[in-house]
Amino acid sequence: MRLAGFPRISIDPAICGGKPTITGTRVRVTDVLEMLAVGSSPAEIAADFPYLSEEDVRAALAYAAHAMNHPVVLAAE
Repeated sequence: MRLAGFPRISIDPAICGGKPTITGTRVRVTDVLEMLAVGSSPAEIAADFPYLSEEDVRAALAYAAHAMNHPVVLAAE
């Protein structure tokens, strides 16, 4: 299933345990984020994985930012 607003990101229970992946691949969004976290550039990632584009890398980053943008509710003390 493709996600509304994120056509390059898919979730399929039969692929990678239902974790978000780059559409048409088995590359998880977390895999891309980990590569970015250790200093790889989108161009380097696309060069190392020819079935990914720089746009796919940016889509993974945008999806992660969206997923993290949720309200935080703290219990009253």
